Amino acid sequence: MVEIDVVSCSAAEAVDVELSIVMPCLNEANTVGVCVAKALAYLGRQHIDGEVIVADNGSTDGSQAIAVAHGARIVPVAARGYGNALRAGIGAARGKFVIMGDSDDSYDFSDLDGFVSKLRDGYKLVMGNRFRGKIKPGAMPVLHRYFGNPVLTGIGRLFFRSLCGDFHCGLRGFDRKAILDLDLHSPGMEFASEMVIKASIAKLQIAEVATTLSPDGRHRPPHLRSWHDGWRHLRLLLLFSPRWMFLYPGAAIFLFGVIATLTLFFRDVVVGNIGFAEHTMIMTAAAINIGFEAMLFWAFAKVIAIQRGLLLRDPLFERMREVMPLERGLTLGALLLLLGVTSFAAALADWFNVGFGALTTGSAIRLVIVSSTTLVLGAQILYGSFFLYLLDYQGDRGKGR
Repeated sequence: MVEIDVVSCSAAEAVDVELSIVMPCLNEANTVGVCVAKALAYLGRQHIDGEVIVADNGSTDGSQAIAVAHGARIVPVAARGYGNALRAGIGAARGKFVIMGDSDDSYDFSDLDGFVSKLRDGYKLVMGNRFRGKIKPGAMPVLHRYFGNPVLTGIGRLFFRSLCGDFHCGLRGFDRKAILDLDLHSPGMEFASEMVIKASIAKLQIAEVATTLSPDGRHRPPHLRSWHDGWRHLRLLLLFSPRWMFLYPGAAIFLFGVIATLTLFFRDVVVGNIGFAEHTMIMTAAAINIGFEAMLFWAFAKVIAIQRGLLLRDPLFERMREVMPLERGLTLGALLLLLGVTSFAAALADWFNVGFGALTTGSAIRLVIVSSTTLVLGAQILYGSFFLYLLDYQGDRGKGR
């Protein structure tokens, strides 16, 4: 039976070596030994004080024994998932710096000079970039190369103003303490995105190194599930950017609704042979409430994300909150409720004037639409103001009665 050495150390503990090379592993018997041998040979050739860690995720093909026989330290990880394996391996690492890479021989662990050099220069995260380097024939599926990776990377660059050109490269190096301080949680493949997202939000120094991706040495399908894992990456990008998920779409829908509703309130609009009147106004008024609800969710998400450390404090957002405290929110909500009641009374007056019979014009319907829209908006602002106050409430500390 193989003796498995498991050592876990916190970021605050003393650093034993300069570099830890961490490889997640799940049934990689065909390649893990080659990867470990290359990594150890690199450390020896460059005279780097380091170690190789294989974070094993429950292999049943003897990968653990092969890794140990080639000189690696095994960290068994019971919880399945790429992210879980890497978090355990990084947590157990004894190096000041960590370089992580897959144990399927798709990355060359004998050529890590670019990563080590950047880390020694003070960069906190050094990303491999396969698109600036080389992708050998058969190394990456066409769907990933021309659609999945470029689209998700483009979204990440846009949302988080990141300069990284390859969000999902599996070969990357980092300052161990800096990455542990990001408090990464993703259990699966989206761990790769979470690291770049949080590093970008925290404004860590990030560099890139051109990297070669080779066909892996497995004789089985990869663990990556294209659409499932792609969605998990996209979901994470959206969750960490409430502006793009809630604020921008909500503001666009809200503005469209306001402009269209005001236009239809005063007159019908004819485009070609199609006329838009009070019935269309019902839908444009609904857009007002949908858009405002999305923007309100943005405010909720922003406050909660800042409180949980997922986003940095935002001075502009804080100034906006100061301009609209609880009392002003309640006042605005009450005024909109009053406008809604007044509009409904005017509609009732129109109906009264025809003896509560059939209405021959659309004015009453338009007034009812304005009434219902402003009533809903007023209620949203009232309850939203209270909820935002509740999220911030810590009691009147230090204040007299």
